[in-house]
Amino acid sequence: LTIGEYFCSMKKRFLLFIFVLSLTLGGHAATLTLEQCIDTALVNSLSLRTQRNSYEQARLQYTQSKSSLAPSIQGSVGQNWSFGRSTGADNVIVSRNASSTSFDLSAGITLFDGLGMKFRIDEAKASMQSSAAALEEYEMQLRLTVASMYLQVLLNKQLLQVAEEQLEKTSLTLQRDSALIAAHRMAEGEIYAIRAQAAQEQLNVLQAKNTLQLSLLDLAQAIDIVDFESFDIVVPSDEQLITGLLPDKESVYQNAIQNWPSIRKLQYSIFANEAAVKGAKAAYSPTISAYASVGSNYYKMKGVENESFATQMSDNLTEGVGLTMQIPIFDRLQTPLAVRQRKMALENAQLQLEQEKKALRKDIDQAYYNAANAYVEQQSAEHSAQSFEEALRYAEQKLEAGRGTSYEYTSAKTDYLRAVSSALQAKYNYLFRLRILDYYQGTWQTASE
Repeated sequence: LTIGEYFCSMKKRFLLFIFVLSLTLGGHAATLTLEQCIDTALVNSLSLRTQRNSYEQARLQYTQSKSSLAPSIQGSVGQNWSFGRSTGADNVIVSRNASSTSFDLSAGITLFDGLGMKFRIDEAKASMQSSAAALEEYEMQLRLTVASMYLQVLLNKQLLQVAEEQLEKTSLTLQRDSALIAAHRMAEGEIYAIRAQAAQEQLNVLQAKNTLQLSLLDLAQAIDIVDFESFDIVVPSDEQLITGLLPDKESVYQNAIQNWPSIRKLQYSIFANEAAVKGAKAAYSPTISAYASVGSNYYKMKGVENESFATQMSDNLTEGVGLTMQIPIFDRLQTPLAVRQRKMALENAQLQLEQEKKALRKDIDQAYYNAANAYVEQQSAEHSAQSFEEALRYAEQKLEAGRGTSYEYTSAKTDYLRAVSSALQAKYNYLFRLRILDYYQGTWQTASE
């Protein structure tokens, strides 16, 4: 992550925070698009914040590992008092009280350690990238969850609209039949079925409203909006909901192998473990370090005349440079055991990657066939709904012409409502299945875009 990308990400998060804060403190109804719902969830999710903190810790660890290349510099100041017998600047012991002040500045740097520092930096970088992929994976799962709930709200809104439209039609039919009965043009018994149908449809509307409110509540809680009573969503047009045809299954898998965060997370984990193996082997190599120091002392003897501070600091100045080499001979088998442990961790990471690829292939196969079946079900359900709509229209015409019965009309209407409900459910199920495939190949497009 470059510095520019990091600050761009921080700017986006700040703007999202301001947006969510305005929703919280605005005191007015919040009507959100899908993208706004997702953005709100990304800001409010406590679990996501934990994942971000984990990434930030990995990023700081990477920064810390890079700083190990720099030299270390230390400074020290010491003060000593001696009573009775003391040592002077000439290293002669005299029977006097004295005090001394010491100043020291030293620096050291590791010149060579078998490239251990380099491999530790590589390990920390790969671990940071793995943590970033884990964060992205969690964000995608959160996006998919919010999208699923959003589509469920859309479905419930359309089911409520259908229920209200049918209740309105039944109410008009009931008014017309009541007028016909008052004019003695229809038997009173014919209206009982219509009244029963109207009562049932009133119950259907009430149940649809309750179902819609519950789905809105689920969505509001998922994105952590407290004032859920005034919460609602933007209903996109049919054109915005269209997502195209099923993609090719193999292309979905190949894109997922390249883009799916869980795959990249494990790939970076392998890189980190490979660097860790090399870093552990670096302990076999000697370590060469360089150092430099400069220091001075000031002495003050009681009862004698002492040189000035500046004079003593100049006369007592000591400087030094040097090199040290540490050669490992025997460390109680700590290094070979550490290398074996790192190799086992690397092998486990490689096995996890293979398992994840197989699981990804299985998940994509299931998602693809679920989407294909959902498409067939949608086409069938829409055709069925059209057929029942024609049957309802025919029953309504027969009833108006006096050649049909109220029972035939209400029965046709019940069948039509059931078919419309199935068609809507099939439609949104297909949309959601396509969204899952979009996620796998990294081509997610929201309904609000």
